[in-house]
Parts: sequence; C-alpha cells; structure tokens
Amino acid sequence: MQGYLTRRRFISRTAVCGVSMALLGPTSILAQTKRPHPLRLYHTHTGESLSIDFSPHSCEPGTRAAINHFLRDFRTGEVHPIDTELLSLLCAIQRSAGSTGTYEIISGYRSEKTNASLRKKSGGVAKKSLHMRGRAVDVRLTDLPTTALRDLAWSQQGGGVGYYRKSNFVHLDTGRVRRW
Repeated sequence: MQGYLTRRRFISRTAVCGVSMALLGPTSILAQTKRPHPLRLYHTHTGESLSIDFSPHSCEPGTRAAINHFLRDFRTGEVHPIDTELLSLLCAIQRSAGSTGTYEIISGYRSEKTNASLRKKSGGVAKKSLHMRGRAVDVRLTDLPTTALRDLAWSQQGGGVGYYRKSNFVHLDTGRVRRW
C-alpha cells in the first residue's frame, strides 16, 4: 500500500497543509513563491555554468538574455526565448525537495534543424517538440535521484514529465499535464 494514497494518509496530509496555511498565513505563502530563487545550472554538452537568482516577476533583461544564451541549441548556436514558467517549475521542484543542488542540463532549446536530425536517429523525439518553442528542458539534479526528481516534477502538475531511466534524465515541459 506504499504507493497508494489511503484515506488516512489523505486526511493526515490535508491536515498538515491546513495547519501550515493557518500558521504561515496566505501572505507568507505567496511571498515565498515571489522571492528570487537561486538556480545553479551546468550544461553537460558545453561545460558552461550559470548561477542566477530567478524570479519570474522581476527577471531583468540581462538575466533573461543569459538564460536564453545558456539554454541555446548547443549544436547550431541558435538562441531562442525560454519560457519563464519552465524556470519557475525548476525552482518549485527544488524548493519542494529542499535541494541546493545544480541542475545538469542535457538539452534546452532545439532548432527545427536539430530536432529533425534527432528524429532521424531516434523514435523518441517528438515532431512538434516543445524544445523547439523554448518550453522544454531535459535535466538531472545533482543532489536528487532522477526518480525523485520525476516524482516531484509530477507532483507540481506544471506540464509534461518524461522519465528516461537508461539515459538518467527527466524531461520537463510547460505543455499540457502528462507523463511518460
């Protein structure tokens, strides 16, 4: 019964959530989500690192440009705007895990040319991949097993969550909520 949400477990978790809201108050909870969150990123293909304090409500143009460049198509060098909701999702996962680790980026933005090339090599690449719209990222988190990262990502209900056990990474996107 470990994977199932029993009635007793549901009531217990609901009570904990209610007590937390009563003690912290809605203003404190909202303030926590608006505070900048430190994000440390490492790109496994380029060897580049990026450390930022990310806040979707006050993301400065310089920070936005740095993110877009960092998550560029590393094969072509093409830069594309990255969805800030995707970065908010990374922050939310890290907060819920209590993680201070570094996100290892396997893939961020992909140009149409790169996506088409990858589709020829693998059946697992979507024709209309959200990577091509700056709305997807493939990641690991250094202080969390990928299975835990997958589960935390799914609990956020922020979009698609794909788990690639053999390659040891998790796909996250801001599309419709689904999993594979």
